[in-house]
Amino acid sequence: MSSSLVVCEVDVSLQEKLKKFRFRKETNNAAILMKIDMEKQLVVLEEEYENISLDELREELPERQPRYIVYSYKLTHGDGRVSYPLCFIFSSPVGCKPEQQMMYAGSKNRLVQSADLTKVFEVRNPDDLTEEWLKEKLSFFR
Repeated sequence: MSSSLVVCEVDVSLQEKLKKFRFRKETNNAAILMKIDMEKQLVVLEEEYENISLDELREELPERQPRYIVYSYKLTHGDGRVSYPLCFIFSSPVGCKPEQQMMYAGSKNRLVQSADLTKVFEVRNPDDLTEEWLKEKLSFFR
């Protein structure tokens, strides 16, 4: 199976929103939550959040449905520097319908490429989506 398999296209307005999000000037944590419109086979915006912690974001995720998240995270480094990594998180909870699972997994690369993201993570248990988990994942990029 090719890694360039595209199951769903990315909505044009979502692509624009992701581009603007990448260059945002705010210094708080923010997120864009995306889902697949199964009928249109299109990745679309579900919700936008400003000033949201991972704990709060976790509460917004559906229990048994996959979601894509782009999260702008304020990271304070050990030496006091602050950076704002843009993280792509694929939430794919155990118990999802197999066809949903496949559609999301098959469309992930297209979305990551169109948003030009490099910090790509996957979480199977939404309870794992914590600040500690994210910091650990980000530690590989230092």
